[in-house]
Amino acid sequence: MSDIPVIRHADLILRGGRVHTLDAADTVVSSVAVADGAVAAVGDDRETAALLGPDTEVRDLEGRTVVPGLHDSRLHLADAGNSWNLQVRWDGVPSLADALRLLAVRAAEAAPGQWVRVLGGWSDSQFAEHRLPTHEEIESVSADVPVLVVFLDTAAFLNRAALRALGYDKSTPDPPGGEIQRDASGNPTGLLIARPSPAVLALAMAGAPRLAPDERVNSTRRFLHELSRRGVTGVIDAGTASVGAVGAGASGIPDCYDALRTLRAQNRLCVRTALNVSASRPGEEREELATLLRGLNFGGDDLLWFNGVGEGLTLDGVDFSNFAEPRPELPAALGRHLEPVVRLLVENRWPFSFHATFDETIVRFLGVLETVNRDIPFDGLRWAVEHAETIRPQTIDRVAALGGGITVQHRMAYRGERFLKRYGPEAARHVQPVMEMLTRGVPVGGGTDGTWLADANPWGALRWFTTGTTLGGLQMWRPEDRLDRTLALRLFTGGSAWFTGEQRRRGTLAPGMLADLAVLSGDYFSVAEAEMADLESVLTVVGGKVVYEGGPYATQ
Repeated sequence: MSDIPVIRHADLILRGGRVHTLDAADTVVSSVAVADGAVAAVGDDRETAALLGPDTEVRDLEGRTVVPGLHDSRLHLADAGNSWNLQVRWDGVPSLADALRLLAVRAAEAAPGQWVRVLGGWSDSQFAEHRLPTHEEIESVSADVPVLVVFLDTAAFLNRAALRALGYDKSTPDPPGGEIQRDASGNPTGLLIARPSPAVLALAMAGAPRLAPDERVNSTRRFLHELSRRGVTGVIDAGTASVGAVGAGASGIPDCYDALRTLRAQNRLCVRTALNVSASRPGEEREELATLLRGLNFGGDDLLWFNGVGEGLTLDGVDFSNFAEPRPELPAALGRHLEPVVRLLVENRWPFSFHATFDETIVRFLGVLETVNRDIPFDGLRWAVEHAETIRPQTIDRVAALGGGITVQHRMAYRGERFLKRYGPEAARHVQPVMEMLTRGVPVGGGTDGTWLADANPWGALRWFTTGTTLGGLQMWRPEDRLDRTLALRLFTGGSAWFTGEQRRRGTLAPGMLADLAVLSGDYFSVAEAEMADLESVLTVVGGKVVYEGGPYATQ
């Protein structure tokens, strides 16, 4: 490549391993050299040794697997980071008894005013008991410390202390689209049910105490460290529930991003982060976005930048993936609300994405997008459908015709059993047709949708895409629908890079590409399916800089 500068000495050389470049030929080499934040050379150990200099750092891989850094195309990073220090995670916990013990330990350690909370990322199908907790079990965790356990976007469990803290009593009305379950006397039992809107769950979470600004910085740093441990080097933040709260700055940038901006200013941001912003005022979305976006800087920083608008273009245009309830019908007025927003975005060339679980929702949105495109051609404007679990082939073709992409996650690994129960085996067989998307030429990016609806572990997501098996062991995908491991990994590297417009800079380990990579604890390409989700990185590099060291490198 003529635009690749001549490198005299490398800053870092990794050698003696199996480096999967993920280039077009699937080249596997033993060594990679890095200089000035980019890949300088890949090849055998002798080839990269030519770039050895007096200050070159050399790491021996000892046969370990190296892959391009993982890029999560959909993760609620700001929300997760701002609350990470407050959460008890049930990700991968094998039994409900163990999960409840974790809550009890945290409750015993809680300082005055603290809550014990589980914010998703688990399913009853993962537990040996194969059931949800009972009211008595949640109550037994603590009589004094508020306990809140959120189950996907379906329900939440609260103890009496949490009900008191939220002020929920027999006079508290049910929110639209939700239910506060009550006993025979009309008093709340502690169970909140999404029917089908998860807003009732979000309201409960919003009522719990927030961390102070400096604590949110520490919490976000710890969450980013967890991502680095998993080999994640890039993330697209899908939008945040707290977007309506703005800081004191003249730009009006929502304060939910303050921790990330602080870490960037301190040069401590270890994951490339592209932010999508959302509207928060029903009926005023166009005006709100017009004001907000005028103050945002799109691009200009390769570690933290605003990427576009998503996931809610209008607040009445979101369906829900709560398969315990019937599919929600979108309002008849959706188009009238949505079209002005889409026109604003296209006129200003602002990339956008929208949340849609069901094909019926995507079809409604596409009708609006096609109308706008006739007047103002998209002409390469980047836009995407998020989720698309039940999208049909003919709808995929319409997405392709408008130049859109689709981001996919492993949410069905948590919900497969509920989907099968409601929609039956034939619908389940066609759920989330990723191979159809790829075959029909649509850009596809892999993600997790962590951390409320799923965990943020990309290796658990890769297990889903390569096996089509839920956490409870339900086999949903036919063999021909499953992705091979290389193709699945491409979704989380070059596939996701399309959604930030960086497909020529990220996703492969080739000379001139950004030096984002992960040295793995095991060989992703041969490890047993049951062990795939346990993979992690022992050395994570972002822009040529080591941002995480674990395992054999932890003491170096």
